[in-house]
This record gives sequence, C-alpha cells and structure tokens, in this order.
Amino acid sequence: MGKTQKKQSNFLVQGSILAAASLISRVIGMLYRIPLKSIIGDIGNDYYGTAMEIYSILLLISSYSLPLAVSKLVSTRMARGHWKNAMRMFKGALAFAVVSGTAVALFVFFGADMITEYVVKTPLSVFALRVLAPTLLIVAVLGVFRGFFQGIGTVVPSAVSQVVEQVVNAVLSVWVAYMLYGYGTRIGAVLGNPSTYAEAYGAAGGTIGTGAGALSAFLFMGFVFLCYVSVLRKRCKKDRNQKRESYRRIFYVLMVTIIPVLLSTTIYNITSFLDMGVFKHIAASQGYKEHDYSTMWGIYVGEYKVLLNVPIAIASSVAASCVPSLSSVFVRREHKAARRKVAQSIRFVMMIAIPCAVGMGVLASPILQLLFHDTREMPVRMMQIGAVSIVFYSLSTLSNGILQGIDQMGAPVKNALFTLVLHMGLLMVLMLGFKQNIYAVVWANTFFSLLMCILNGLAIRRYLNYGQEIRRTFVIPTLSAAIMGGAVYGVYFLLMRSFGSNAVATLVSVLVGILVYGFFLIVMRGVKERELRSFPMGNLIVAVAKKLHLM
Repeated sequence: MGKTQKKQSNFLVQGSILAAASLISRVIGMLYRIPLKSIIGDIGNDYYGTAMEIYSILLLISSYSLPLAVSKLVSTRMARGHWKNAMRMFKGALAFAVVSGTAVALFVFFGADMITEYVVKTPLSVFALRVLAPTLLIVAVLGVFRGFFQGIGTVVPSAVSQVVEQVVNAVLSVWVAYMLYGYGTRIGAVLGNPSTYAEAYGAAGGTIGTGAGALSAFLFMGFVFLCYVSVLRKRCKKDRNQKRESYRRIFYVLMVTIIPVLLSTTIYNITSFLDMGVFKHIAASQGYKEHDYSTMWGIYVGEYKVLLNVPIAIASSVAASCVPSLSSVFVRREHKAARRKVAQSIRFVMMIAIPCAVGMGVLASPILQLLFHDTREMPVRMMQIGAVSIVFYSLSTLSNGILQGIDQMGAPVKNALFTLVLHMGLLMVLMLGFKQNIYAVVWANTFFSLLMCILNGLAIRRYLNYGQEIRRTFVIPTLSAAIMGGAVYGVYFLLMRSFGSNAVATLVSVLVGILVYGFFLIVMRGVKERELRSFPMGNLIVAVAKKLHLM
C-alpha cells in the first residue's frame, strides 16, 4: 500500500479503534445495567432513565458538540501546519467548557425539583438528577481533551478513556445503587413508602457511578496530555506561521462551529426527551396509572434502548473519526479523497449495523431472557419492531458527521428539525388515534431515523457530488445477514430442543451467526482485503480467510 493510500485509510483505522472502544464500553454499559435493573426494578429504571435523559439534553447544550468542534478546528489548523493556533484553539475551548459546564451544572442542581415535577412528571427522579449536576462540568472539560487528540490524528487516548470511564461507572453504579437502595428503604419506612424511596435512592446511586466514571476518564486524559506536552512544544517551535489568532477570534470561530453542531445534535437527540414527556402526559390522560406508564418507560430505556445503543455506538465512533479526517481533505479541496472516505465509512458501518439489526430481531426473546431474565411480551415486541432502526440510526448518525466534516453543518439542523416535527405528529397520532402506548414511541423513532437517513443522504449527494455504491454497501450485507438470520434461528431452535438451555442456545447461535455472516460476506465479495485489514484483528481475519481459500 502506498503512502497516499495509507493516509486515506488511516481515518478508518482510527475509526475502528474508537469503534472497538465504544463497543467495549457499550457492552460494559449494557452488562452493568443487568444487576442495576435487578436492584432498582422497572420503576427505578424509569427514575434512572428519566434523570439520564434530562442530563443528556443539558449535556448537549453545555458541551456535547465540543469534541466534534474541537477536533474539526484543530485538524484544519494542523493541515496547514499551524500548531500554535491549534494550541490556542485548545485553550480557548477549555475556557469555554469550564464556563458553560459550570453554568449548566448550577442550573441542574438548583432547578432539579422544577424539571422533574413539572416537565417530565417524575418527581422522584430528582435525587438522581441532582447527583448528576457536577458531572456536566467534568464531561465538558473531558470533551475538549478528547476532541484535541482526535484533531491531531490519534483516537487512542479517547478510546482508552472511554473504557476506563465505563469500567469505573459499572462497578460504582451497581455498588452504590445497592447501598443507597437499602438506605432508601429505611427512609421510606419512616415516610410510609419504603419501595418507592428505595427505587429513587437506588437510581441516584446509579448516577453516582456516571460521575465517578467521567472523573476517572478526565484524570486519565489529563495525565496523557501532560505526557504529551513536550512533543507539543517541539511542534509549536517548528511552526513558522507568524499570524496568531486572537482569543476573540477563537471564541467567535468556536461559536460559529459549535452552534450548528449543537442545533443538529440537540434536535437529533432531543427526541427521546420529548418522547418521554409526550408519552407520560398522554398515557396519564388516557387513564394509565403512574406505576403502569413508569414500568413501560422503564422497560423502554432500561432494556430496549440499552440493547440498541450497543451497535449504534460504532456509527458514532466512525463519525467522530470521520469529521477531522474529512475536514482536513476538504480544506485542501481534495474532493475525490473526501468521497472515498465517505464511501468507506458508510460501507464499514453498514457491514456491522445490518447483521446486528437482523440478529436483534431474530433473537429478541432469547437475548432479553439471557441478559435481563425477562420473558414478557412487551420488551420482545419492542425489539422486533425497532431492530431495523439500528440500521437507520447508524446511517443517520454517520451522515450527520459527514455533513459536519464537509462544512455543511446547517443541513443536519434543517433535516433534524423537519423530521422532528413529523416524528412528534406521528407519535401523537399513534398514541391518541391507535392507542399504541409505548409501541408508538418505538414506531415513531424508527420513522425518525429512516427519514433522517434519506434527507442526509440527499444532502451529501448534493454538496459532495457523491454517488452511493449500492451492491457492496447494502445488498451483499443484507443478503449475508438474511442467510445468517435463518441459520441463527435454526441453530437456536435445535439447541433448545436438544439441551433446553437458553444461555447455551443463544451464545452458540450468536457465534454461528458471526461465522455465517462473515463467510458469505467474504464469499460474495462484500469486503475487500484492504478493508478487512483496517478492522480490529483484521490481519488475523485475512490470514484465516486465505487459509480457507475464501479470498
């Protein structure tokens, strides 16, 4: 492989590293939710999920767009060799993060009662939300460090920090939730409602783990940065650019970059928060008791969304590595290279998202039984209805990043706003007209992600003159995944009849599914050797495939 090809494929290697770390993090995040759910139950999951939804929206407002903006702005200055301006951008972003993170943290801490009681109709989630307030400041500053390292071309510190964050989060969330659940039981016994307060305090214990995880990741990133300071100083000394950007200019550029990213990500992610408010208010007006709609929402956020977010995390990681890489080639007007990167990114994400969607749909009940010991019909139907949204959300998340990377940050904002209006209309029609309760939320979100894919795809085609390759990106992965789905279903059925163990049948079926999908993907030429080598453990996969004469 030539030097140019190496540079062009490096972003996909970086994306693979970040995707692998995100996948590990999400798997850890999914696994710790199993004992957490056992401790706090469905209603405790509602309190926990409600606090996390509010936290996520306020995090979007305060700092979520910072890593993406910082990586983009640093990478464009690096492309010109302006290291001193890149460092000034980092310092300016750090100051911005401290101010915005502190302001939002104070708002959450002192406004938690009002938000939980009047906005989301879940008053007892106030304890969990208030605990999360300091985390908003920590994550804001952490995001700047992650964005800086991604901007200078390495995602390894970000990847390791994600795993560190999630490990600490998992251990402390479960332990503190267990401790505070018992404390809440004693408080509730005095107040005459032991189970309710136990669930509320247990949920607050879960959010303490979130803050501790973020703090540990921040300390790790700070340590890495200190180790890298000498390298940064040497590169700054070699910078011959005499024009220094003023901090006034830096703050202006930051705001101009952050606001479109903020608007698109906020509109894109606010759907879950709005869904929660609309669902609970309409369910209450339809005569559902608080216990009933809290249970439904607890299943939705505690089981359905936890499972779906694992494969979608891969798309988010590829998008994060795609933005600075696309920005670098775009600022040099290398449009052909930009189109190649877009094609590689989409193909990579689809090769993973499509089989995940099929697998989740086929094995919905076995997976829920294995992970959550849940045999109820409601979560199974949610998974079967919403599994296809894994593909749509993965593609729409990636396409958001692509548009931001080619300086078309307004396009995702317009698309998300238009889609959000239609999404909310559909949600209300499904709840009020068709009485679909929680399934209305699943259907409406699937529609939202599909429409975002279409609109973002049209925007990429228009602004980048990009023609989407269909056969290797969509057709072959879909055919391979369909064959895989049939094989997985057959293997699971036979093993259940032979052994009667859901755990054995599910795990073996998943392993068979991976092998079958990989076999047909390679045999039908859905993936090239060069692409495989950019995957985690890609060289090993290629060696095995060649030994079996598959390529």
